[in-house]
Amino acid sequence: MSSTTVPPSGALTKGHKKVIFASSLGTVFEWYDFYLYGSLAVIIARQFFSGVNETTGMIFALLAFAAGFFVRPFGAAFFGSLGDRIGRKYTFLITILIMGISTFLVGVLPNYATIGFAAPVILIVLRLAQGLAMGGEYGGAATYVAEHAPPGKRGLYTSFIQTTATLGLFLSLAVILGCRYALGVEAFEDWGWRIPFLGSIVLLGISVWIRLQLSESPLFKQMKAEGKGSKKPFRESLQGGNLKLMVLVLIGATAGQAVVWYAGQFYALFFLQSMLKVDLAWSYLLIAAALLLGTPFFLFFGWLSDKIGRKKIIMTGCLIAALTYFPIFKGITHYANPAIGEATESSPAVVLADPSTCSFQFDPVGIRKFTSSCDVATAALARAGVPYSVEAAPAGSLAQIRVGQSSVPSYEADGLTGEPLTAARGKFGAELKTALTSAGYPEKADTSRINIPMTVLLLWILVIYVTMVYGPIAAYLVELFPTKIRYTSMSLPYHIGNGWFGGFLPAISFALVAGTGNIYYGLWYPIGIAVMTLVVGTLFLRETRNVDITQ
Repeated sequence: MSSTTVPPSGALTKGHKKVIFASSLGTVFEWYDFYLYGSLAVIIARQFFSGVNETTGMIFALLAFAAGFFVRPFGAAFFGSLGDRIGRKYTFLITILIMGISTFLVGVLPNYATIGFAAPVILIVLRLAQGLAMGGEYGGAATYVAEHAPPGKRGLYTSFIQTTATLGLFLSLAVILGCRYALGVEAFEDWGWRIPFLGSIVLLGISVWIRLQLSESPLFKQMKAEGKGSKKPFRESLQGGNLKLMVLVLIGATAGQAVVWYAGQFYALFFLQSMLKVDLAWSYLLIAAALLLGTPFFLFFGWLSDKIGRKKIIMTGCLIAALTYFPIFKGITHYANPAIGEATESSPAVVLADPSTCSFQFDPVGIRKFTSSCDVATAALARAGVPYSVEAAPAGSLAQIRVGQSSVPSYEADGLTGEPLTAARGKFGAELKTALTSAGYPEKADTSRINIPMTVLLLWILVIYVTMVYGPIAAYLVELFPTKIRYTSMSLPYHIGNGWFGGFLPAISFALVAGTGNIYYGLWYPIGIAVMTLVVGTLFLRETRNVDITQ
């Protein structure tokens, strides 16, 4: 190929910098749009899912977040095929327009109290539109940058794209905290949460303008000029050896990368807020500090993958994450809210109940009523953020909660309505609160007791795992597939892995915690997927750092 087609190796040129900056900045804004919802999940649950009980509402809100991830593979198939046929540049112009408009509309959407059931329905539709757009965005940006990169530097160049997800999350947290500080907590949770969504229209304009300055990928232009393009890239991607390779990439690379990524960023934030009851602002600041310190390592591991290979870094990240998640999250509990650990150690909470009356309280449609005395007791402890265990009691007995030296009887809510229900709920709630307070369980984390350096250190370690698995993955995926079907072939396993295995992590992990009473039980999901990827990737995937991607 001529020197105008494949950039020469050597220093980062002005043209390279423009490509990386324009692609990365537009993707930062797109991730900002997408992550606003995840960062505001607790508030959105109150605004749009207030028609169900608190536990179900939170799960429903997380599922709405996951809905955007569910459709990402479909967006990858459609926009990936479009990008392989008409070009990388124009395709990710379309995706950013869809993302930006959908995000802006969330900011003007009336809540459940105003328009009832239509509110969550419209919200989910907008989330689906965001997910479809996101499915076409990443593959386009990563492919575009990689096809401009000189040989031997694809890991480093594409690692700038890898920083955009974290930077987008960081930007969303910064805007949320700024609005919350300027408006006050009450006003922000009432209406101010809409401002970050509405402000995305400005980011959309900037992103579109930037991307209009770009020219098409040189490898794509040469392929089209030589008549070697694919007329049906989606169909070709699903044929023979390429389909087998995509399945192996999904199981042996992107699924593990996804759960390590989401566990280290989103689930860590959710764990601080919902499990440890850390103040919203403090939890954002702690996560933001860890992200700020960890983000340069995306570039480091991208650069390192050019030297020693992509695969070994990704597999090592999966391995050490699986081995250390439990001690790290237990350490976060100890340093962010030590009162929970102290109370659990000295006065563990135990629900004594007839096992046949205890349900797994996962109801995504919000129609089931959990009224048994066991369900009432476990739901109350879950809402309070109190770890608990369940011990069998005689059949037909009324459930009770034992906390230290106190014993609080639950109540059967079935058949109770109006004043009797209110009285039973009030009596039970008051007695439980007294018992938990006496045993040392905090309603909220005491900010004066947060060990900030140690908490940030542990969160930073989680981010380092993220950078290990995510920093080299773009170059790895680009190098595995041929130019004519690259956009489609890399996008599908990436977005199935990240959209399904990663996107459903918060909802699955929270349901596991709520069902068992063990605040660490949800970690088994990312650990299991990471181990699966480690085994399959090590045995069946090849190293790619020296391959020729011009074919």
